[in-house]
Amino acid sequence: MGLFGKGKGGGMMNVIRCDEQEYLVWKWRPLGQDVNSTSRENAIRYGSSLRVKDGEMAVFVYKQNGGTLQDFITGPYDGTIKTANFPVLSSIVGMAFGGESPFQAEIYFINLAGIIQIKFAIPYFDVFDPRFLDFPVPVAVGGSISFRIGDPKDFIKIHRLINFSLEDLKSQIKDAVTRRIKSEVTNAPDKHQLPVLQIERRIDDINDILKPRIAEDLKDFAVELKRLDISRISIDKESEGYQELRSVTADQQQATITAQTAVNIKNMSDLQAMNARNLDETMRIQREEAQRAQRLQTETQFIGAHALDRQSDVMQTAASNLGGGGFGGGSGTSGIDPASFMTNMAVGGALGSQMAGMMNTMGAQMNQQWQQTAA
Repeated sequence: MGLFGKGKGGGMMNVIRCDEQEYLVWKWRPLGQDVNSTSRENAIRYGSSLRVKDGEMAVFVYKQNGGTLQDFITGPYDGTIKTANFPVLSSIVGMAFGGESPFQAEIYFINLAGIIQIKFAIPYFDVFDPRFLDFPVPVAVGGSISFRIGDPKDFIKIHRLINFSLEDLKSQIKDAVTRRIKSEVTNAPDKHQLPVLQIERRIDDINDILKPRIAEDLKDFAVELKRLDISRISIDKESEGYQELRSVTADQQQATITAQTAVNIKNMSDLQAMNARNLDETMRIQREEAQRAQRLQTETQFIGAHALDRQSDVMQTAASNLGGGGFGGGSGTSGIDPASFMTNMAVGGALGSQMAGMMNTMGAQMNQQWQQTAA
């Protein structure tokens, strides 16, 4: 990259930044320096300018006797390499160098916001219906995945940045994704009850099954799955396995339909017989209720006449007593007992009034019952 002036000790002061448009991991080198061309490639002067854009991270890797140490600078950052933002560097350089002598460090820029897409097209592989394992059906799957770096520190631990190749990483991820897709699609008919002959139409279901499993697999590469798109699932319909499976399933489906039709007819016949029995029982109950109601109505209509007969007997007895109690046995010349005569007259009048009231009441009741019956 660009150089911008000399330090007090004659060394070159560097401007450290990344101007790449598309990258995942990019190693910074001084302008004009090829890979491993000189020992100055990793010689960084204390006090050089560092510029890290938003969405980037600069990683300083120091090789020490005990291994490697790193400083992580997350953008946006624009400053010089002499602040407390570099705790590891401060402990290595200290004040002994006076800001003049260079220190050895590899500097990598990591694209935190960048999303990498991989397209895949998995050729035909055999899938079996668990009910008919003798008929392999060739299935092909195509689509794409998108991912980005999740935790940069984990990513650095897993990948050797100095030898990092995005193409190698994409190839490794593609192999893992292909293996996972083939495994899940092969087992989907048995594990998730997805008929092989319908698997072309179940893309969304297959996508939902695969997404969490592929996301888990990508953690081994310290990257984060952003999107999985299964764009097609194809069946080789000219294959012998497909033709045989289609034929046997069609026969089985027809047998199932025939058996179900017979069951439905029997169920309908049983239901009709049960309804007929229920109807007979209902009619019988209704007839008994009607007969009972008729008897009750008849009894109600004639209860008044019965009471009138009983009352007539009482009146007749009273009249007989009246006729016999006022005559004979008296002390007068006509044989009439005045006291008995007056008493019997009073009783007869009361009985007559009572009998008239009862007749009126019974007449009104019978009239009301006849009206209700007519209605």
